[in-house]
Amino acid sequence: MKYILVTAVLFFTQQAAVAGNQSNLQEKILSARNKVMPALVHIEPVKSIFSTGERRHTVVTGSGFIFSPEGYILTNHHVVENAEKVKCTLSDKQKLSAKVIGSDPSTDVAVIQLNMDELQAKPLPYVQLGNSDSLEVGQIVLALGSPLGLSRSVSMGVISSIDRYFEDTGSMVSPYNLWIQTDAAINPGNSGGPLINLDGEVVGMNARGVFLAENLGFAIPINLAREIADKLVAGQKIHRSWIGVELQPVKEFREYLREDHLTGVLVSGLDLLSPARKAGLKAGDVITAINGRAVNAEFEEDLPAIRKIIADLPPEETVSLTVWRKGKFENLKIKTEKEPFRYLPEFDCQSWGLVVRSLTRHIFRIQNLPDYDGVYISGVKSGSPADLSGLKAGDVIREINNRPVKNLAGFKEYYSKLNEEKAAQIFVKVLRQGSTYFALVDAKKSKPNIPR
Repeated sequence: MKYILVTAVLFFTQQAAVAGNQSNLQEKILSARNKVMPALVHIEPVKSIFSTGERRHTVVTGSGFIFSPEGYILTNHHVVENAEKVKCTLSDKQKLSAKVIGSDPSTDVAVIQLNMDELQAKPLPYVQLGNSDSLEVGQIVLALGSPLGLSRSVSMGVISSIDRYFEDTGSMVSPYNLWIQTDAAINPGNSGGPLINLDGEVVGMNARGVFLAENLGFAIPINLAREIADKLVAGQKIHRSWIGVELQPVKEFREYLREDHLTGVLVSGLDLLSPARKAGLKAGDVITAINGRAVNAEFEEDLPAIRKIIADLPPEETVSLTVWRKGKFENLKIKTEKEPFRYLPEFDCQSWGLVVRSLTRHIFRIQNLPDYDGVYISGVKSGSPADLSGLKAGDVIREINNRPVKNLAGFKEYYSKLNEEKAAQIFVKVLRQGSTYFALVDAKKSKPNIPR
């Protein structure tokens, strides 16, 4: 009987402890939410975009969070990109206008500021920024935002990874940082919202979820976002250095060469016009040190930190690389250049019905172009002269009326001149997936816009 009584006491004691722990966790969750929710902002930018070669205005939604009493808000670059005006709704339902202070496409970080003259209730609530370097796998976090156009919401999860790496380098993917992966839901509209710990500190900024994938979301580490935000608030432009190299881990290469003690990062490719190529760096070289600082990439996750070392150097500065080549070490001096724009504005050729932009390194690589001459067609209006001639989005215009097109400035000059002359037919030479294609654009010929 005594044994049964002791067992019962232990059972109910354990149950009480579990209930107490659950109650304590619930209190922490609510406390963290209450610290941050008042500073959560619903963002509605009105954007000017090109769709099938036509300029359109569209209203999108995103999230952000106030991080200073002066009304500065952190959000994603892709939320406010091309925004002509921005409206923000605060937690108390106040609607205020805001202006874009600055943004950085390479890290997908942007800062906007509320029009404080429109603010009725003061003081303005703002969040506390934490330290993303202290995050641990398995740590509980909350993702806040306004997903799918809904009012404020909170989802809970854990940190699944603190060093998630993405190989692609397109929009919304920073080549300079690793990502926080969480199973807290990050849905459309959550972008730019805060990822917080149970102390109510912001440790990340929600950036991307995976379509049709449950429990898979990614956030930008707040330490990186804060670094960019501080520069933007101070009125600085985000300039990075570039030497034009493609990098990959050295591990497999080292095993192939049977150089067991070789450390560094492998140069897998060089941009055609890069400072690195001009200085004599070659594909197959192994960079072992940058300005005397040893570097090593055993895995893909090690690459962003090395890219950032180069990017953080002042443009037009000479950098010293220690390079291993065919069993010997060499020192190369390379003068850095300002990083070329990864995302460029578009030029609307209304009379022809197409949109073009300058060539980027990304386009150069995926199109396997022989050089950087030409302009890229990013959109063609259905039924337009360009469409009827057979031109397509993705084509690279190389010549107009047998005159070479070197860059966007040259294209604009030809386009304006032909418009002034009211030229009826324009002979266009393009590159399409490695092949040459010719098109005859009849500027006076078009059909009604046909939805596709």
